This record gives sequence, C-alpha cells and structure tokens, in this order.
Amino acid sequence: MPENNAYWFPAKRYGWGWGFPIVWQGWVVMAIFCLLLLAGAVFLLPSRGQVAFAIYSALLCVLLVAVCWAKGEPPAWRWGSGE
Repeated sequence: MPENNAYWFPAKRYGWGWGFPIVWQGWVVMAIFCLLLLAGAVFLLPSRGQVAFAIYSALLCVLLVAVCWAKGEPPAWRWGSGE
C-alpha cells in the first residue's frame, strides 16, 4: 500500500521553502500553475492590462504556496545536509 503521508514537495537543502516536486501529483500542480499563468498572459494581459495580470499572478502564487505548505515538508531554514 502506498504511504498516504508522502510529501509532494521536498524541503530545500539550503534556505527556506520547497524544491521541485518528487511525485506526479506535485508535477500536476506545477503544470496547472504554469498553464494558468500562461493563459493569464495570453488572455488577461492584453484585455485587462498589467495591474490585473499582476494581481492574477500574485493570487496564483499564493495558491501555489498554500498547496506546497499543505503537501510539502514543513518549511524551516536549512543550511545543508549537516544541520
């Protein structure tokens, strides 16, 4: 049986935050994020302008961080493998 507590996003080795996804679910989240960002650039930017696109992009980033927070390793400041 697969483990239900598997992290989608590993903690970065140096610094604070998360690295690239390590399971397919994380890659799907990243692909959706990129596609929504691209769609906003294609459709929202020409019709609504830069401010609307900046707000849209910021909201997408907040959603991505929320998913990483929920499905990633707990964030903490890291100094490498010899903590």
